[in-house]
Amino acid sequence: MMRRWRATLRALVAPVICGMTIAAHGAPTREAPRASARSSRSSVDALPAIVLVHGAFADASGWDAVILSLQRKGYFVTAVQIPLRAYDEDVAITRRVIEAQQGPVVVVGHSYGGAVITSAAAMNPNVKGLVYVAAFAPDGGEPIGAFNEKYPSALGAALRPDSAGFLYIDRAKFRDVFAKDLSESQTRVMAATQKPLNGSVFAASPSVAAWHTVPTWYVVAQEDRAINPNLERYFAARMKANTTEVKASHVVFMSHPEAIVGVIDLASH
Repeated sequence: MMRRWRATLRALVAPVICGMTIAAHGAPTREAPRASARSSRSSVDALPAIVLVHGAFADASGWDAVILSLQRKGYFVTAVQIPLRAYDEDVAITRRVIEAQQGPVVVVGHSYGGAVITSAAAMNPNVKGLVYVAAFAPDGGEPIGAFNEKYPSALGAALRPDSAGFLYIDRAKFRDVFAKDLSESQTRVMAATQKPLNGSVFAASPSVAAWHTVPTWYVVAQEDRAINPNLERYFAARMKANTTEVKASHVVFMSHPEAIVGVIDLASH
């Protein structure tokens, strides 16, 4: 009788157990859906990974609104923290992050970060698109600062070097030069926490420019006072980039994050 009762109980319970998993604390829970940004990447129509590279006087946290918007769309996003101590070091760190991604990658660079991705993304077959956001885009063997005299900006007069040759933006001029379309309180924090750039990077150059072989998009910030908008247009035209212009300051990715996300979307499809 007891054996018959146990067999009946197993028959009733088995179908329920098959549709459940046991949580760490021992209580049964429904099996979680497996669709995630990473697990779905094996699909033919999977979205590419997105790698974001910040520029000078900032760090990766400035991409927060762009990151959240991309994540809501299903992208797997990584924002690289580069130390800004030397161009070759920043390139090497960014290259490692790009190489660590699974499948196709779209690489995005802001300002000095554009010069970094120009080298870091070169000769990587997984990179399907480059997005330059108010950014430098040097050619192979061309110094990053090659056109700063031909296309001057207000940034030059606002830079203050320290004893080691690292550059800061004068706090009194920070908002006007760098981020005029953000709030005063936000730019006061940005000025106080700015990450300095080694002035030597402007003489550095990539050995190979990825934009020669990779489809490229460019966002021109029309009210940029850190990089001359006409220099941005020059870079975009030379690369034959798909170009979008936004009425914004140098930090267009912070003041108009959805415009940047829209361009990244275009580069990803």
